Amino acid sequence: MKATAVAPSNIAFIKYWGKKVPYELNIPANSSISMNLSNLLTTTTVEFNSNFSKDTVIINEERIEGESNKVIRHLEKIRSLAKIKDKAKVVSKNNFPSGTGLSSSASGFAALTLAGTKAAGLDLSEKELSIFSRQGSGSSCRSIPNGFAEWIDGKSNETSYAASIYPETYWDIVDVVAVVSRDKKHISSTEGHKLASTSPFFETRLEKISDKIKLIKKYMKEKDFEKFGELIEQEALELHAIYLTSKPSLIYLLPASLFLIHMIKKWRENGLQVYFTLNTGQDVHLICQKKDAKKVSALANNLKEVQKTIINEPSKGAHISSDHLF
Repeated sequence: MKATAVAPSNIAFIKYWGKKVPYELNIPANSSISMNLSNLLTTTTVEFNSNFSKDTVIINEERIEGESNKVIRHLEKIRSLAKIKDKAKVVSKNNFPSGTGLSSSASGFAALTLAGTKAAGLDLSEKELSIFSRQGSGSSCRSIPNGFAEWIDGKSNETSYAASIYPETYWDIVDVVAVVSRDKKHISSTEGHKLASTSPFFETRLEKISDKIKLIKKYMKEKDFEKFGELIEQEALELHAIYLTSKPSLIYLLPASLFLIHMIKKWRENGLQVYFTLNTGQDVHLICQKKDAKKVSALANNLKEVQKTIINEPSKGAHISSDHLF
């Protein structure tokens, strides 16, 4: 059987960092709030066939050998759940740079989970898909439901999943992604999570995170963009403070990233309502209202430090497509 799924990347407004044991279940140290992104997409086609002698994984037109282990492990879990033994062919492509901090693993594993389970003849609920996807890549569970999502940290495999708190049509805000480098991160998020507890500020962060989540939910309910923006900037900088004070330190931001952050503050002083947030990487997410998106994008594109911008509206989550990649 063959199935194709399209899944969005997502940007977390309240981040998660660090994992509960056992690490392989990808249960986060804290809950998080995110938005799916309309123009950072992964499309994945999966076919299980008894004629295949081995699993084949092709990502962005490259046959993946060593790095495909995580994908093949995920396929093994799908086979186990579906009680089949057929090998699979997986072809996947992103419309944005991979491994640079734009959460390509989130969209990638969300698409793989939906396409893979459908191709195996399974019909999982949204909650089941979120739980299953999380085991491949933690943040991918947020790319399963529509629009704005909350990933509940939970205390077990069955209680850690993401669910939509608002549909994609709820709020006209936009994430203008400013790509400042296409270089891959020197330390992956998977490895970085293991260092979270080495920061002297990590426990303090966990003590305060539930209050922060209550606040952002309040601002989202009220659509208070100014307070929302101030909070997500504070959260982004706090997370990078954890990176910087880990042992060894994780320094993801580049000079271009910092320059752009200073420019965003300057634009805001001049009356433009735009705020920033950051992921585990060097690129900067400029959050604004839809009415300002083109102006924000143009200002960013005029900077020599910015290679390109990608305008993202809130998006629906992972969904099936009839356009197969093979």
